[in-house]
Amino acid sequence: MNTLSGHYEVRAGVPSVETYRRLRGATGLTVWPLAAAEAGLPNTWHGVLVHHGGETVGMGRIVGDGGCFFQIVDICVLPEHQGQGLGKLIMAELVGELERRAPAGAYVSLIADGDARHLYAKFGFTETAPASVGMARRV
Repeated sequence: MNTLSGHYEVRAGVPSVETYRRLRGATGLTVWPLAAAEAGLPNTWHGVLVHHGGETVGMGRIVGDGGCFFQIVDICVLPEHQGQGLGKLIMAELVGELERRAPAGAYVSLIADGDARHLYAKFGFTETAPASVGMARRV
C-alpha cells in the first residue's frame, strides 16, 4: 500500500462490478454490460485501486494466462483526480507485481490510447510496429 500527498491511497485489489463500471464510464472507456463485468473481474491476475476520501478514484488491472501472456487493462483515473501522478503510480504497482511474480520472458502487452503511450513508455513499453501490429475484433 502506498499513500500520496493529497490523501490518496493505492493498494492491491479488484473493484466491485459497480465501481468498475462507474470508473470506466466516467473516464470515457467502454462500460461493459453487467454480465460481462461480473464474468471478467474475477479473472484479474492482479489489480490496483486508488482511494481518496473513501471513494475509489482510479484503477488498473492485469489479466492473462499467468505464465506466458499478460495484458495491462483498465488504467483509469477520474478526471477530477488526473494530473496528480496517479496513473504513473498505478502503472508502477502493476509493473512491480509483474516483475515479482511473472515468469522471466513473459510477454506483457497493452493498448495505448492517445497520449497514454508516453506514460507507458516510461515503464519500458515500446510500439511493436512495423514488426507487428496490434489488432482487435469485437464479438
